[in-house]
Amino acid sequence: MKIIAHAHTDFPTKFGIPRQSGVIPELTAQIVFKPEYRNPESLRGLEDFSHLWLIWKFSEAERDEWSPTVRPPRLGGNKRMGVFATRSPFRPNPIGLSCVQLDKIEWSTPNGAILHVSGIDLMNGTPIYDIKPYIPYTDNRPDATSGFVGRDEARLVSTITNVDFPGYLLQKIPQEKREALLAVLANNPRPSYQNNPERVYGLEFAGFDVRFVVDGNRLTVVDLRYF
Repeated sequence: MKIIAHAHTDFPTKFGIPRQSGVIPELTAQIVFKPEYRNPESLRGLEDFSHLWLIWKFSEAERDEWSPTVRPPRLGGNKRMGVFATRSPFRPNPIGLSCVQLDKIEWSTPNGAILHVSGIDLMNGTPIYDIKPYIPYTDNRPDATSGFVGRDEARLVSTITNVDFPGYLLQKIPQEKREALLAVLANNPRPSYQNNPERVYGLEFAGFDVRFVVDGNRLTVVDLRYF
């Protein structure tokens, strides 16, 4: 398996990254190819597709051993499921799959052609193994079922209905990053099994450490630091 590119995103750590691609359309990334894969001919025709499949590496989840069952955080962290019935990063082979929107191809840069994509669920520096076009007539399955996810997720995942981000703090965030950050916070980045309203969480995003607390369905930003 050869790494062909890396993703450049606003997430330096795993905390806060959406659990699936497409959940937060405002989140963007740039796919920058390694020098040996910068031949623009390899992208011929790609601009005609609206969405892509990214096949990538869980680079922060590599282990020498694997377990046949895992504890999905979205089920409270207490219920075990078979690893192949989940999208857990802890797998025999640390391979991830994401469907993203192709916003544009920037053809002429010092790093060759760069893909600008959105709806990402990737950490900064994520290695990319392959890129394939999303083909609606074969990839879309409207009659698909979603197993325990569709059965239990709505009941077990708390929903943030109010994000309280003081204006004097929000103004420190670059305007082009605000909508994405607010969407990340509204997506409830904390683990679903943690419900202490006094606990202060830290989310690193776009060069900032966003400190917040969650009480019921309200998330309140209490501090903002540079890192």
